[in-house]
Amino acid sequence: MFICGLAYPLTLTLISKLVMPVRAEGSLVKYKGEVIGSTLIGQKFTEDKFFHGRPSAVDYNTYTEEEKSTGEYKGVSSGGSNLAPSNKDLLSRIEKDKEEFLKRHPGTKPEDIPTDILMASGSGLDPHISPEAAQLQIAEVSKATGISEKDLKAMVKNCTEERALGIFGERAVNVVKLNMEVYDKLSK
Repeated sequence: MFICGLAYPLTLTLISKLVMPVRAEGSLVKYKGEVIGSTLIGQKFTEDKFFHGRPSAVDYNTYTEEEKSTGEYKGVSSGGSNLAPSNKDLLSRIEKDKEEFLKRHPGTKPEDIPTDILMASGSGLDPHISPEAAQLQIAEVSKATGISEKDLKAMVKNCTEERALGIFGERAVNVVKLNMEVYDKLSK
């Protein structure tokens, strides 16, 4: 019990804090010394001046203080909706999201919308979108912020994570990091 329950976890924690301190602390995002999120967990960005991430089946665990005090908020959760592709509720939600996206991004054809803009991840907490999904949003974010499309493209490129070891997974843009760069640019 001492080895597996105490010594091993403490040793791994110590090693990870030395080797990769930011990751060992949860990859926290700080602004003016205050923790405002994590690069590992998505957030719901609704303003036009920010890039929008994937939909979340658990709404990224957002809650109001009233929900917390009345007990309506039951704590952190993760997961998908578990609705089948033929489920009418899922199809209705996807169609609604597609219509909203097309309104915000005129000139985009429905078939050009990447699926990650319409489909939640398995955890419901994914902070990533495809580079194509980010590229589609550049013109509208530029219009809302006044930041040039050239600068926004550079930000997207900077926040694009490549495949692990060049072969595993897909390239992805971390929306939390990207929107922090947008916010920093607007704050200057």
